[in-house]
Amino acid sequence: MQNDKSASQSEPAMVKDAAADAPAIQGSRRVSSADLFGGAREIEIEHNGRRYLLRITQTGKLILTA
Repeated sequence: MQNDKSASQSEPAMVKDAAADAPAIQGSRRVSSADLFGGAREIEIEHNGRRYLLRITQTGKLILTA
């Protein structure tokens, strides 16, 4: 488990680059988180009559809660 911290720090950059180069899945729509959040740290999403909260964490990850 040595260097777990350094490995996890490099992983988001690799994932981000791979996602940026990958084509959108057919029938889906790609939206950047910057456009979606518009400068906010959290947004409410309504789906099937329920409200969800999508937040950007301090480490830059996304968390969706009901």
